[in-house]
Amino acid sequence: MEVLLAFMIGTLYASGIYMILRRSLVKLIIGIILIGNGANLLIFLLGRIAKGSPPIIPGDSKVFIEAYSDPLPQALILTAIVISFGLQSFAIILVKRAHKVVKTDDLDEMNATDEFS
Repeated sequence: MEVLLAFMIGTLYASGIYMILRRSLVKLIIGIILIGNGANLLIFLLGRIAKGSPPIIPGDSKVFIEAYSDPLPQALILTAIVISFGLQSFAIILVKRAHKVVKTDDLDEMNATDEFS
């Protein structure tokens, strides 16, 4: 399972970097989303995967008898998902507004839009 997740993380990072290097703003946003999902999976993988064990340890136990899931990476991932959703929605609205003004999403053409100001 860990090997499969490691390949998935590598694929998400590689495709995200490829999309960021394209000239379109829409592909830039998709690349940022892919890298964010890859980072979330990486945090999840580093928090140890324990199948079928809850992230809560009983209060009466003094010593960890069996493997348990670490709740901190799960909380960090949930927070990262909420923050990335806000960033993505802001970026989508910003690209929509830029496309409405400039009539293109090509970064090179947007660079030379001084005559529109």
